[in-house]
Amino acid sequence: MFLVFFVLTGNYANAQTSLDYPNRPIRIIVAFPPGGSPDFTARVIGQQIGNILQANVVVENKSGAGGNVGTQYVATSKPDGYTLLVNSSAFTVNPSLYGPKAGYVPERDFTYIAVVSKQPNVVSVNDKVSAKSLAELKNLSVKEKLAFSTPGSGTTPHLTCANLFHGIWKEDVTHIPYKGAGPASLAVASGETPIGCTAAFGVLQFAKQGKVRILAITSDKRNPNLPDVPTFMELGYPQINDYTLSGFFAPRGTPKEIVEKLNQVINQALELSDVKDKFDKAGLISVGGSLAQTSTYIASELKHWEQVVKMTGARVD
Repeated sequence: MFLVFFVLTGNYANAQTSLDYPNRPIRIIVAFPPGGSPDFTARVIGQQIGNILQANVVVENKSGAGGNVGTQYVATSKPDGYTLLVNSSAFTVNPSLYGPKAGYVPERDFTYIAVVSKQPNVVSVNDKVSAKSLAELKNLSVKEKLAFSTPGSGTTPHLTCANLFHGIWKEDVTHIPYKGAGPASLAVASGETPIGCTAAFGVLQFAKQGKVRILAITSDKRNPNLPDVPTFMELGYPQINDYTLSGFFAPRGTPKEIVEKLNQVINQALELSDVKDKFDKAGLISVGGSLAQTSTYIASELKHWEQVVKMTGARVD
């Protein structure tokens, strides 16, 4: 009688794991507190991942250090497809802004699954400010000492306006960071700061109430919800084409079959009418795309924000 022993190689074991994925709950780690667009995106898409794959999906918030805490946690997690990261543009900004203190290198520590949504930034002014256009605001910044609110140091709205005021205009407009988009939007609406730099829909309600005027938007074309607001590109600033994105990432080494499956499921979810409706109401633009397209997008964002951080001299306050 012959006894035959089989040794499971790493590749075979990974293949087996990939074939029956998922067979236990999937954890989605959000690198920011509840309430923001990354958290919203994680919960809307996470629900659909669970529905499509018939799996339990748990969303957990691990915030801190501008998104670095949650990102570092996932970077060192087992690369088996059961611990995923949802992060914002902080994923592409922080390596330049924090340097080694970010605690991760995107290209080394992560596999990119999909960029799910994006949201443009806007420059707004309190209704008591005399400037009715971006050109008038520029003239005003020469004559008066102005300040701008943002959701925090290193956020994309901060970098957008630092690029405009400090990098391009070379004007001494003071940055006042707040703890989140809500407080930053309230600051300009109440007149606490004359200028606000936030995501578009942070100040939309105040614009409708006549408390603020939105002077420019960072998207590549006008937003249907803000048809009278010109883009920076229209106004002669082609270098300001900024978005705050939300994307899904996995630890480097996650089996390719699992990453491909998750990419396909997320793209499938983005086509659902319920998801489209929720994104539209939240002011989010769906992105999606293949793994190759996702890698190209993230690479371009890393390069873009590295240039902005260098040009503005932005730092963490």
